[in-house]
Amino acid sequence: MDLEALKQLAQTVTDVAEIQTGEKKENAVLIDFKMVTFSLAGKDYGIDIMYIKEIAKAGRFTYVPNVLPFVLGVYNLRGEIIPILDLRLFFNIEVPPRQENKLENMLILSVNDQTFGLVVDKIDKVVGVQKSSIQPPHPLFGDINIKYIEGVVEANQSLYVLLDVTKIFSSADADDVEKVRVAYNPQRFSEMPAKKPAATISGPSAAAPKPAPAAPAAPAVNPNNDPKLLEGLKFVQESLKNYKQFNVTAVNETWVRRRYLEWAKTKGEGNTQLQNEADCEEFLKPFWSPYTGNWWSKDFAETIAKVLPDNTAKQIIVWNPGCGKGYETYSLACVLKKRYPGAKIRIYAQDVDLLSVSNATLLSVPEALTSDWYGPYLTKKANGEYTFSQEIKDMIMFEYHDCKNTNALPMVDLVFARDVLSLLDETAQSAVVSDFLEKMKGNGIAIIGENEAMPSTLSFGEKTVDSIVAYSKD
Repeated sequence: MDLEALKQLAQTVTDVAEIQTGEKKENAVLIDFKMVTFSLAGKDYGIDIMYIKEIAKAGRFTYVPNVLPFVLGVYNLRGEIIPILDLRLFFNIEVPPRQENKLENMLILSVNDQTFGLVVDKIDKVVGVQKSSIQPPHPLFGDINIKYIEGVVEANQSLYVLLDVTKIFSSADADDVEKVRVAYNPQRFSEMPAKKPAATISGPSAAAPKPAPAAPAAPAVNPNNDPKLLEGLKFVQESLKNYKQFNVTAVNETWVRRRYLEWAKTKGEGNTQLQNEADCEEFLKPFWSPYTGNWWSKDFAETIAKVLPDNTAKQIIVWNPGCGKGYETYSLACVLKKRYPGAKIRIYAQDVDLLSVSNATLLSVPEALTSDWYGPYLTKKANGEYTFSQEIKDMIMFEYHDCKNTNALPMVDLVFARDVLSLLDETAQSAVVSDFLEKMKGNGIAIIGENEAMPSTLSFGEKTVDSIVAYSKD
């Protein structure tokens, strides 16, 4: 090949690279549609993320007679009784025989102000695409009825079938779903007369009859010495688990017992049961750590900074399970940046709330915070809103992940997991705490909820600053 031909080839390669780079930049700018992707019988599907409330795993559904085969039954989702559909059966896809107690992958959807659960084979990830790239399906496309397909789109070298959930749930076949939901409305159980036996649903306390009002009575000093109060505490624990997925174990039982004594004194001995989600929220209101789901005050940020150990490492690794919408993670990032100015900081922020994790990177900041301690870490966007500087954003990796599963993380300097353990069952709590201990460096610390305590079966040292306890390897 002569010199002129080589020059021409080099120019062609350069032109192609520039075009591809331009396309990548354009695609990054024009992504205006996000979908949650999953698989059915080995094929890829997607649902508009705006319909997804959360994802979950469950296996024991309450059977409902005389409904169509794709309705598996109902499920108690933190006190809300929702119908569960198997999307594979809905689309006449063969389903292998179910194993007893096997947990199913579920998408929890909100459609037309109604909540449903969809069972699928596997839940994958959130994928962003250009809305204009979604193409109408061919009449012969796919294994399912085309009227339920909103379109098809290619992303990440995969072809996704985008489902129209509004049509799925407005179809004639879905009428049975609404009948199931109405028939098993939990409100019906709370209104049943006390003498009538309540139907059994997924939680022992969800169907409990409403107790008759009783005159207030002062509780015993210790519920362990009063059988009536001890029995009442048992019902409270069951209600907290069913309505709020709050598990009473050694991690929090000291607080729960103390709170129950206060509750019994306020409500009266005969009115201590938690009848609904609102009761559970009121009971748990004092439990949650300061500034949960909110911006931190300057004083609280300074307290967190004080409890952090001296660390001259060039890189600080942080594990932040239960990051929620990102308020806590961004606040922690600012504190860490000030505390360790010369270090490269990496925060692995995780949550099982898919919408929260997906939107955390887009979090805007109230203008009032620009004059608060957050000021040095904020920047103004073109539209006039404030957000965190790119330096702070680059410190954080938000991801959808359940800490109960395998946590492929490097050794960490800080575990920041406030109020997370109480939302895990006892077995998962033990596994996750062991994981904390295993992944902490020798000088690392763990900070959990203000009203939580590490199990005494594991060896942790403690350092307390104000109300914050830092746990270290003993």
